[in-house]
Amino acid sequence: MSSPCPEGGVRLREDGGDAAMGLRLEGYRLQNCGAQPYELNGYPEVRLLDERRRPVEVAVGHGSAPVTSEVPALDALPERVLLQPGQTASVAVVWRNRVTDATVPAVEGRVLELRPRPDAPWVTLALTRPVDLGNTGRLGIGPWRR
Repeated sequence: MSSPCPEGGVRLREDGGDAAMGLRLEGYRLQNCGAQPYELNGYPEVRLLDERRRPVEVAVGHGSAPVTSEVPALDALPERVLLQPGQTASVAVVWRNRVTDATVPAVEGRVLELRPRPDAPWVTLALTRPVDLGNTGRLGIGPWRR
C-alpha cells in the first residue's frame, strides 16, 4: 500500500547514485501522484538539512561546473517535461566529499528539500545515502529529465 499523495501532487524518492574518489552523483525521481498533469521546466530549487533538520550551508549551481568537469546528465539544456498522473521525471545532483580546510567542520545533508517548480510547495525526502559535502559547500544540479 502506498502512502497518500502529498500536498502539491508529487512525491520524491532516491533513484540511485555513483561515488568514486570523492566525487558523488545522485539521482532523484519525482512522481506525479496527483490526478492532473504536472509541468516541469528548468531546474528545481534544492535545500539540504542536517540530522537535526537544521539548514546546511550550500551553494547550488546549475550544471556540473560548480563541482567538476562535464557530466552529461547535469549539463544538458533544460526542456519542458509534462508528467501525466503516475509518470516520473528525474534530476541529477553532483558534489565532492572533500575537506579543504581542517578548521572548518565537514557536513552531511541528511534531508533533501526540493521545490519542483517556482509555484509548488517544497517536497521533503529523508535520505538513505547522505549528501556528504565535506566542507566544500557546493552542489551542481541538472535540469528535469523524463
